[in-house]
Amino acid sequence: NRINPNKLLLSKWTAVKPKQKERHFIVTKLIRDEDETVIACKLEAVINKRSREIDWRELQQKNDWTMGWR
Repeated sequence: NRINPNKLLLSKWTAVKPKQKERHFIVTKLIRDEDETVIACKLEAVINKRSREIDWRELQQKNDWTMGWR
């Protein structure tokens, strides 16, 4: 699966192995470098609104993430 980092904003993701009951996430922010290239994204857990920043490429790991809410 190829992911376009520029279209990640507001996309929905499901953690394959949830931690602290945080299963469903929304991408709330894209972090860019000085060349405007996406280097990371901020994920917000739906259940408790806790945010964390990850490298957007981690979302391509099928063992960790699936696109959409399942």
